[in-house]
Amino acid sequence: MKKDIHVVGAVIVDNGKILCAQRGASKILPLKWEFPGGKIEKGETPQDALKREIKEEMHCEIEVGEQMEHTVYEYHFGIVHLTTYICKLIDGKPKLTEHVAIQWLLPDELQTLDWAPADIPTIKKLISLATHK
Repeated sequence: MKKDIHVVGAVIVDNGKILCAQRGASKILPLKWEFPGGKIEKGETPQDALKREIKEEMHCEIEVGEQMEHTVYEYHFGIVHLTTYICKLIDGKPKLTEHVAIQWLLPDELQTLDWAPADIPTIKKLISLATHK
């Protein structure tokens, strides 16, 4: 029986561009791109978890907005339940601590990166929303 892993991801938007973060080579899903975030701790709301993870991982503060997408994806190591939220920076600029690279991309540029599978439904939704504006 695979374990359920509940995680949150921040779709941080700044001047129409979206923050993309690349996982380290020694991590699970090495060098895949993702929306930054992490596991929800016991007793935390998804929004609180996202604020904490971004502060810990990227040394900046965000405002968490509406839910973007919820995806369930089965990996070899467990079943990931990923909920992404639209966010905006309210203090600081993202710094690399856990990730090896970051990029700010327009929605129609997102598919140029090699994303972690659980993040792909959010990518598709972002591209769809951008093309229907």
